[in-house]
Amino acid sequence: MSRRRFLASMSAAAVGAALAGVERRFAFADDNLGDYIDLASFRPRPAVRIRSAVVRLAPPYWLGWPGTSYDLEGHRREYAAQFATAAKGVGVRLEEELKPLESDAAVEAFAQQIAAEKPHAALITLQHIGAWGWADRIARAGVPIVIFAPIGMAFTGHVAEISRRPGVHVISSLEVAAVEQAMRMIRAKRQLEETRLMIVAGADRRETVLERLGTKVCYVPRNLLHELFARMPVTDEVRAVAADMRRGARRIVEPTEQDTLNAARSYITAKRLLRDEGCNALTTDCLGMVGAKVVPTPPCMAASIFQDGGVTYGCEADLFAAMGLLLTSYLFDRPGFMNDPVPETVQNLLVAAHCTCGTRLNGFARPREPYILRNHSESKLGVSMEVLWREGQPVTLVSFQGANALLLDTGAVVGNVNTPPAGGCRTSVEIRLDQIEDARDVAGFHQVVSYGDHRRDVEAFCQMYDIRVVNSPERAPKPVGRLPEGGVR
Repeated sequence: MSRRRFLASMSAAAVGAALAGVERRFAFADDNLGDYIDLASFRPRPAVRIRSAVVRLAPPYWLGWPGTSYDLEGHRREYAAQFATAAKGVGVRLEEELKPLESDAAVEAFAQQIAAEKPHAALITLQHIGAWGWADRIARAGVPIVIFAPIGMAFTGHVAEISRRPGVHVISSLEVAAVEQAMRMIRAKRQLEETRLMIVAGADRRETVLERLGTKVCYVPRNLLHELFARMPVTDEVRAVAADMRRGARRIVEPTEQDTLNAARSYITAKRLLRDEGCNALTTDCLGMVGAKVVPTPPCMAASIFQDGGVTYGCEADLFAAMGLLLTSYLFDRPGFMNDPVPETVQNLLVAAHCTCGTRLNGFARPREPYILRNHSESKLGVSMEVLWREGQPVTLVSFQGANALLLDTGAVVGNVNTPPAGGCRTSVEIRLDQIEDARDVAGFHQVVSYGDHRRDVEAFCQMYDIRVVNSPERAPKPVGRLPEGGVR
């Protein structure tokens, strides 16, 4: 056993110590292929450090917002407690300055301190409308900054410029949940930096790092996956996973019990390869393997289980589609749906279609949406998920256009398309789009769709980390063409 494999095994054993009984039940003697691997152990949990301070003019106040009637100390204690609870829930370390910053000297000292220490972000709470100059000084210290200005601390003129500046996120609101989401945003960037994304395709090994995002990309030969799958036995874990997916299905249409066992073997195989390669997420040349007939099942069900567990498993070895899945997973703690975009021209809808979709669309800890077990529509092999999306549910579409730009659109679910009578992929979701006049003009391919209208949150993430946001055109340009000869205008 290699040193890396030994260390990975020890790490997985440590994470699963509480499940020792389960591990013994799933153990298998043949080359340890049946060793239980906790899927959750692949999700990065990096250290995230945020410095926090209150910035205000020295009280007591007379006139000027927030006003003499505002309970300054009461609200300071209230927000501090709420932020501490949010930080614990998100999994970040919040280091609070015990005394408010109330002078040029105190603000300058804090700005110089964070410039030198380089925490992952700073969280500034304003308690006077006249403190924006100090907030600006801290915002220029060279670290990402979140400015929380409760209503009563700003006019539009105070936030118009600074709130659109790269590296800055201004929350002018009473919504403390927005601060929690900002913490999740900072954590997501650290998770992207700590992720090793494995691309299973081709015959060569190589590694690279994505600029701006910091994600490590590791290419490994495709044959590693299907050869490992061929050796993977039917263990107790395989049987349990297959039974769980059959039991949870609203219906089972095409797949046999053997199909579900093969799909569960594919899931166990992917976990094993991730552990062996020291990676956190993967995307595979699945269609290539199916086309070459080297596997009896596409990995569609396996990828769905991964997505539900907070670990990205993307399709077709598409690097930037996998990055979109990672962003959705890390930023919103829910799975995304990588899809092919299909225009429905009679109702003017977008049909997002693919044979792989997570079921815990409301969040990893939330119940599954209804699903039907189908086969892979293009090959009639294996097990794919037909997930039934909730009608009326707002959704967000993201698609990385390289590492420096992100395509962003929003809409709402109208319905689900059945196959048959339709062709194409098993999960096919009808979406009515916002701010796009014609569904034929939706830009991009393999967009990632997730539950929720997250337009503002995605824009904030991109602004914080200097990623350009682009949108599908609201209206396509009118075609310019020639009339037939002899025609009149």
